[in-house]
Amino acid sequence: MRVLPSLLFTPALRCSFALLLLVAAPAQAARPFVTDDARITAEGSCQLESWVRSYSASQEFWALPACNLGGNLELTLGGGQARNTGEPLTTDTVLQFKTIVQPLRTNGWGWGLAAGTVHHPEVRPGPNQLGNQYVYAPFSASFDNDRWLAHLNVGWLRDKASSQDRMTWGLGTEFASSPSFSWVAETFGDDKARPYWQAGWRVFVVPQRFQLDFTFGQQAGGDPASRWLSLGLRYTPGPWF
Repeated sequence: MRVLPSLLFTPALRCSFALLLLVAAPAQAARPFVTDDARITAEGSCQLESWVRSYSASQEFWALPACNLGGNLELTLGGGQARNTGEPLTTDTVLQFKTIVQPLRTNGWGWGLAAGTVHHPEVRPGPNQLGNQYVYAPFSASFDNDRWLAHLNVGWLRDKASSQDRMTWGLGTEFASSPSFSWVAETFGDDKARPYWQAGWRVFVVPQRFQLDFTFGQQAGGDPASRWLSLGLRYTPGPWF
């Protein structure tokens, strides 16, 4: 998911991008999480998650539409662009499939499976190292009648450029202080680099339809240049078909 300064081309941040893309509440615990949840878009409906992430020397923009064409399979197809100061624009594309094995219920738990690919079509390597393939299992638990939600991801990612396998993980929580406002926090990473963290809030401008969110984050113990601010939206219209 995914973006950066000269850090844009460091292995750790490239991997974090792939993780950020899992974010799709199409893929996710919905924006602004990187850690996914055990939920998918409602049957016969689509949603759009889009966000801007800003670093001290770079900016990125992502748009990830997702649809459930019927049944228990959600398809996400989208992409993003990033520009590092003094460097050409880079573009990535994302394709992901997600299904739920056990639905998440109030005061219960659920889990699912997701798999996808992040592809960088240009010759010059960008934030996703020419392409990554990944698979992961999202687990979610509900507490206090959905006031508290916790999410855990465990997965695998194949870095095409380095021919390296990575074990990926994510742990996030969200607390609803009102029906329209939630606080969010998470940490995520892989077995090859220091983890990342982010925290912030989300608010429903139109209940269950249009959401705005804001987060700030950084790599744990990382250079200040790895800090980011993110502003995003999530639009979930009613059933389309």
